[in-house]
Amino acid sequence: MQSFFRYLVTAALLPAAFSCATTERETANTNKDPRTTYVPPAPGARNRLNSQTVLNTVRATHAFSNPKTRDNFTVQLRGARILTGQVHLIVTSTAGDTLRHEVLPARALLDGQADARPTTIRDQEIAILRGMNTFFAASHFSQPAVPTQEPQPAEVDAAVWQALRADPSAVAFDFPGPDGSERRLAYVRKLRKAVVLSQ
Repeated sequence: MQSFFRYLVTAALLPAAFSCATTERETANTNKDPRTTYVPPAPGARNRLNSQTVLNTVRATHAFSNPKTRDNFTVQLRGARILTGQVHLIVTSTAGDTLRHEVLPARALLDGQADARPTTIRDQEIAILRGMNTFFAASHFSQPAVPTQEPQPAEVDAAVWQALRADPSAVAFDFPGPDGSERRLAYVRKLRKAVVLSQ
């Protein structure tokens, strides 16, 4: 009977003994202290940048799909360099649904400059970053989305146009297009989708 109890005690303690040995072995194999803080690599030792590298992000909130809530507007510059990167405009609702995702070249932010176009690479990069900082300025949002006197553009669907004109609380957002022309983004509540009005 005593041997049976010894067997049970040994069987109960055996997993605990092995788990301690495993933990000690895992700790002994690590060459880094887990309590140290992360230090980024030195500038010369950085990993290569690629087309998916996020170089800059600007966020704002504004009423768009629902007048009672504020949707999230994000503009991200992705790429290996500022001048050759892509600007991603992402509009998401408060529920996390993506309402619109537009992609345009970073140089499109240069075309909207009121001043003379910058000539040096450094000045162009600074102008693009400044353009991102003012991307969601209050002057870029308008309400109603469609003025009552404005004629319907040929490329806009009649149902979309009528739904926007019937909704005075609809909000529009103006942003530069890929070719530098101004584009207008509006949310049609009746159709539950975001549309580009001017291209």
